[in-house]
Amino acid sequence: MVAPGRAGLPGERLPLRGVRVANFGWGWLGPVAGQTLAMLGAEVYKVESRARVDINRTLPPFAEGIRDPDRSIQNHAGWAGNGSITLNLKQAAGRELARRFAACCDLALENFGPGVMHRLGLGYEELRRLRPDTILVSMPAAGLTGPLKDVRTYGMSLSSIAGLDSLTGYADGPPVPMENAYADPLGGIVGAFAALLALWQRRRTGRGQHVDLSQQEAIVQLIGPAFMDFVMNGRVAGPIGNRHPTGAAVPHGVFPAAGTDRWVSIAVLDDEEWQGLVRAMGAPAWAVEPALATLAGRRAALPALHERLAAWTRQHGDYALAGLLQQHGVRAAPVLDVGDLLKDPHYRARGTFIEVMHPLGFRETIYGAYVKTSRSRVEVRPGPMIGQNNDYVFRELLGLTEDEYRSYVEEQVIF
Repeated sequence: MVAPGRAGLPGERLPLRGVRVANFGWGWLGPVAGQTLAMLGAEVYKVESRARVDINRTLPPFAEGIRDPDRSIQNHAGWAGNGSITLNLKQAAGRELARRFAACCDLALENFGPGVMHRLGLGYEELRRLRPDTILVSMPAAGLTGPLKDVRTYGMSLSSIAGLDSLTGYADGPPVPMENAYADPLGGIVGAFAALLALWQRRRTGRGQHVDLSQQEAIVQLIGPAFMDFVMNGRVAGPIGNRHPTGAAVPHGVFPAAGTDRWVSIAVLDDEEWQGLVRAMGAPAWAVEPALATLAGRRAALPALHERLAAWTRQHGDYALAGLLQQHGVRAAPVLDVGDLLKDPHYRARGTFIEVMHPLGFRETIYGAYVKTSRSRVEVRPGPMIGQNNDYVFRELLGLTEDEYRSYVEEQVIF
């Protein structure tokens, strides 16, 4: 089995060509960090084991309806670009092989709780003894230090302790958390960026380092405006639905379109754009009232204005309506669901989602390369089968003999 990134010409000139990564990450954040580095040309290997199957491998849908860890399309999308080796870290021999493998890598990624890598004998000081210039990027929930360092979270609970959920919900109602683990992919991207900075610093100085990335602090960046409002004005933000947070744009929201659960977003930032919206509507009597010609007047009439606008938008299809409004200088877009994303002409033109053939013989749709370069084409491969790179890593990189390799397999060390 060849190494990831060694398959041919498409990625020959990618910036991280020649960089090898041991990815101890799991869940959603770990794969995104590795996936991003792989799309930049790095040779990335997921370190996993059948002794504790990654949660991503247990999530449906499964290809051809066969429930199998190697057939989770969620895993194939999330772990795209990563290779895989299997090591049972519950065994001392597995931990020793993991240390030997990490010493062959330029950097390691992990998103366990603080202390886990140290207890496994894979902490930064141990890895640095094996390779002085090693880089370890740790991405725990709330960082390696501080009162919350041992908190156990998933992406959705991280949104709560970072304050993001306090801002989401309908106006004048309680917070309604977003049912999506935004902290995971965002933390993965920030983790990959941290790895790039550490690699650049090593190129300049020859020294590695231990990066402490708090997932909580990464997602806190999403509520920066609310922080500024509190510090500068003493206001504590709360749920406001889809209204503009400072009232600087009216109308501003998501409005119903024709059909079942179809919507269009509309934002009017100034009086000129309001006049464009009036023209698009055919200048109905209620819209040409002089009071609505100014932002202050529209703000004072906001509830009734939104109701009348919604009565008009629901008569039109979302794509057609967005196009009509854009022609009149109004910021508008259809609200796309997952099915829309797959068939949207813009995403199709950019290869945002691609159909690939999995080595097990079925076709599936996964994310395309969200990292695009002008000098080289990224070759995106689906997430790996469990242990698909065992032969290459253990026999070629680590130099195990055939007898040693078979013995480790029989003892479920390589497992």
